[in-house]
Amino acid sequence: MRRTWRKAQPKIEKRFRTNQQIRVPEVYLIDEVGENVGIVTIAEALRRAEEIGLDLVEVNPTGQPPVVKIVDYGQLKYEREKKAHKQKIAQKKIDTKGVRLSVRISKNDLALRADQALKFFSKGHKVKIDLVLKGREKQHPEKAVEIINEFVAELQKNEGLNIMREQDLTKQGGRFIMILVNKKD
Repeated sequence: MRRTWRKAQPKIEKRFRTNQQIRVPEVYLIDEVGENVGIVTIAEALRRAEEIGLDLVEVNPTGQPPVVKIVDYGQLKYEREKKAHKQKIAQKKIDTKGVRLSVRISKNDLALRADQALKFFSKGHKVKIDLVLKGREKQHPEKAVEIINEFVAELQKNEGLNIMREQDLTKQGGRFIMILVNKKD
């Protein structure tokens, strides 16, 4: 069976109807200083907008009658884009960083991985602990559970961090996975 892949559709931004695109007989008009004029005909609203040299923009098309405002359409679009950009920048993206352990890991390497995980927590990231069993190690999965629990206990000893399990220890084939997060109160 053949699969067809489609390109992701871009988000459709909200477009405002302006001037001649507004096709209703009566509208609720708000003038250029923000005062409510009331219900007027579309011809009257367009005439007022042209006198001032601004655009008539439909701000609430679902209203009865639709709400229109006399504004500079270019300025309105610019402010909307600027506001959306600020919101996008303000979003905090949390990454999941990985720390890989093994059954035969030494104490020094375990301490090094713990320091690495603490660095990730201090930057606000989640930490995914990954332990892969190879060959004969698969005969002793309890050893893997013991090492991961020891590692988590080492991390929880630190003051100032409130480390919680977001995803408990799960086994997928010969792989053990746990996701930890630093909960801030």
